[in-house]
Amino acid sequence: MAKNSNLGVAINISFRSAQPAVTACCLGNVSRLLDFKLKCMCKKQSKLRRILQKGSLSTILLCLFVNCFGQKQNLVDYVNPLTGTSYSTTISSKKHSSGPTTELLANVIPAVGLPFGMTQWTPQTQLTEKKCVAPYYYKDKEMSGFRATHWLSGSCTQDYGSFTIMPISGKLRTSAVDYASGYQHKNEKSSPNYYSVFLDKYQITSEITALARSAMMRFTAGSTDDFYLIIKPNSDRAKGFVKIDQKNGEVVGYNPVYRIYQGSGSPAGFNGFFVIQFQKQVEKNGLFSGNDFLDGQSTGNKVDLGAFLKFKMQKGERLTIRMGTSFTSIANARANLKAEINHWDFEKLRKQAGDIWNTALGQIKIETSDKKDKDIFYTSFYHSMQHPRLFSDVNGSYPKFAHQYENAQLKGKDYYDDFSMWDIYRAQLPLYQILQPKKIGEFANSMVLKGDQGGWLPIFPCWNNYTAAMIGDHGSAFLASAIVKNIGGFDQNKAYNLMRKNAFETPDSTESMEGKGRRALGDYKKYGYVPLNNHILEAFHTNEQVSRTMEYAFDDYCVAKIAEKLGRADDEKELFIRAKNYKNVFDKKVQSINGRYADGSWLGNFNPDKRASFITEGTPRQYMFYAPQDIKGLIDLVGGKSALEKALDSLFLKGEYWHGNEPGHQIPFMYNYTNTPWKTQKIVRQVLDEEYADGPGGLSGNDDAGQMSAWYVFASLGFYPVDPVSNRYEICSPLFDKAIIKLKNGKTIQILANGNKGKNRFIQSLKINGKLYDKTYLTYDDLMSGAKLEFLLGEKPNINWGTH
Repeated sequence: MAKNSNLGVAINISFRSAQPAVTACCLGNVSRLLDFKLKCMCKKQSKLRRILQKGSLSTILLCLFVNCFGQKQNLVDYVNPLTGTSYSTTISSKKHSSGPTTELLANVIPAVGLPFGMTQWTPQTQLTEKKCVAPYYYKDKEMSGFRATHWLSGSCTQDYGSFTIMPISGKLRTSAVDYASGYQHKNEKSSPNYYSVFLDKYQITSEITALARSAMMRFTAGSTDDFYLIIKPNSDRAKGFVKIDQKNGEVVGYNPVYRIYQGSGSPAGFNGFFVIQFQKQVEKNGLFSGNDFLDGQSTGNKVDLGAFLKFKMQKGERLTIRMGTSFTSIANARANLKAEINHWDFEKLRKQAGDIWNTALGQIKIETSDKKDKDIFYTSFYHSMQHPRLFSDVNGSYPKFAHQYENAQLKGKDYYDDFSMWDIYRAQLPLYQILQPKKIGEFANSMVLKGDQGGWLPIFPCWNNYTAAMIGDHGSAFLASAIVKNIGGFDQNKAYNLMRKNAFETPDSTESMEGKGRRALGDYKKYGYVPLNNHILEAFHTNEQVSRTMEYAFDDYCVAKIAEKLGRADDEKELFIRAKNYKNVFDKKVQSINGRYADGSWLGNFNPDKRASFITEGTPRQYMFYAPQDIKGLIDLVGGKSALEKALDSLFLKGEYWHGNEPGHQIPFMYNYTNTPWKTQKIVRQVLDEEYADGPGGLSGNDDAGQMSAWYVFASLGFYPVDPVSNRYEICSPLFDKAIIKLKNGKTIQILANGNKGKNRFIQSLKINGKLYDKTYLTYDDLMSGAKLEFLLGEKPNINWGTH
């Protein structure tokens, strides 16, 4: 025994007869001999000596167990918000991403806030709100403040209505080029409810914690010196407003929001409003535009405008501020702040936010000896809870959809926006149809309200406007998936009428330019596909005719399912016929989807592995498997189950599977429709291993409002919704030894993976509620009724399982 410190001693113990599980829990299965050195942190050495003198193995093990597990671990501790803030390092992203500023970046940020909150708070290393530029990148060396952001997490869109606060000391500087500070990643701490960093230039420690619409920051001075806060509305258009209210000890302001995609450059019809309050007395204040100081206490519509506040700070002294935000008014930003934060206790607020996150993350509890997998899982779960965005105030006010500076009121429910619908209808929204059906009802109600207020069901509603971004009509897919699951909280008949209008009515030219309705619907209805002759110039995504055809066919199926449910027989019949339109762009000569002209002829010089203008962000080979509404029909089209299996094999063997883009997310699960479902088990586990990691480059492409992350959550649990409207979930082998999903109806889903070790990733057998189960899918009712899924995994495939 060697003395080590006044806190404990190092002891050598040979537990040759102890069970490996004892050591594995603390040391990760180091060795079956279990020879290791333990450090027992007992407060009194004499107590430890007495324990050792008694020679009680069980007592020593108890000491070890208490040391390892005595404190309950918060689930937020497994979340690393910095994951995905740098260039992707995964295999498929390196091959298929088109460039370092687009698909190669996950474009997530280390966001502090609450699940589905109004405003996230992030360190700022980029100054602009421009498209495809996230507020923070891990590679950047300097930080220019802390931003109240409405960045669409994981996107290539824009920030809007944001403002930034930067602490500095010494000489007053008002240009970010001058006042930006270096920082080191080793001095960053990032979690869902807290962020802190040490600013090297000023020796200032900055901390953030936040709730849904409000936040608190705390700054610790590194020296006795003049201390300033620089506050800027982040307008790229020389717009905005800021006012210093000395009487009430506040700075208030707003940043006007502008549209992109359809209607690009025009006002979005609302502002990002803010109120900032200070615990300490302000010694001096002023306004500026760039490097020029301005007279008065308010200013607006100037380049790089802002306010500065001076405080006298001693070394080690702390300054706490609190902020409220709103999309309707300064008064409501203040009311939101008052309702959420009516104190100055930073640690109390941090704990409150942490408790909310732990509850949200705690809906799924997993058990695994691999901490890395646990980190990735809870980080993915966190990323899946960023959007849709809360848009209503505590009093129910929200900006009316697609209107100009007109507010509406909603009682008893919240209103949401920023639906990255081309992405999230696939897995992110379906995840919460299981976990939070009531929240889904509020999301669906928000979509119906948008349709009521704007006249058309929006396809990709962001910044509270029509955008017509991407392709398809997946607002209909989302509403349909909620209706078939009998999720309440919205008017299903109103929802159907809006879905039907998109499916059958062609918008006029003005409406189309505003982003309303389906692009190229007339040709789609006329030919049964969108011909190459129609370049769809009124859309941000021009061309992409084959992808549009395939996605409209899926959306038609979605609307048909609701027509069937509501007894709209004529609509049902026509739409189910249209749901087969994907077949009209399958060129039998090349055995793949291909571009087709209005006269029925096919595009020549076909290359299945080359990006084509008629495909959205990919190749024909990558897109040809998108017929989730009719996989059996697709099987017949390609020549049977064996032919589908060979086509899937070809995609993966050629390295053409691209996980970084959403249209392929269902592909690994399609082996379940062949006679080799074990290949789904193999490929899904391979994707989990290769396309997700726990570092800054750990996401394989744009996270797209949590879709990429939701895929991980589903797949690692052992099932995935290839067709969200079918209420069917394809089974794969679970990643974790055990998972427990707590449902809001009081039921639980237990998932046990017996034999889950090493290379054991193939399903040998499955029991559901104690009975052997041989189907390759689960249903929504299976899950929501509560279920116990017991997998037995092995190293070699059971080629008979799931083939009957």
